[in-house]
Amino acid sequence: QVQLAESGGGLVQAGGSMRLSCAASDRSLETYDMAWFRQAPGKGRYFIAAIRYSDSSTYVIDSVRDRVTISRDTARNTVDLQMNNLKLEDTAVYFCAAKPPIHGLDKSTRYGYWGQGTQVTVSS
Repeated sequence: QVQLAESGGGLVQAGGSMRLSCAASDRSLETYDMAWFRQAPGKGRYFIAAIRYSDSSTYVIDSVRDRVTISRDTARNTVDLQMNNLKLEDTAVYFCAAKPPIHGLDKSTRYGYWGQGTQVTVSS
């Protein structure tokens, strides 16, 4: 059973930066596709970015691609989400998720393991 834990959330002013980390209970980050989703108040859970197990290639949705980077830190055994120039609309709970390295990256239903989420609040 893979257990994921997010960290790094909090309150930040608009225009600021934040780095979220996702740690796993074992070395599974090295063998799973990993992704970040977010859920704003009253909204659904939406895909933001993912990194593939096979070749560490990354995919970030168009709307945040110029501000968001996903990466894998093998030394720390984490998958990180770097967010820059944060906007009010980035306020959400951010979740990391893991799935076997098959099929596509952006469907939440394909991810079997989820963290509890970390709150990111962007203030004006």
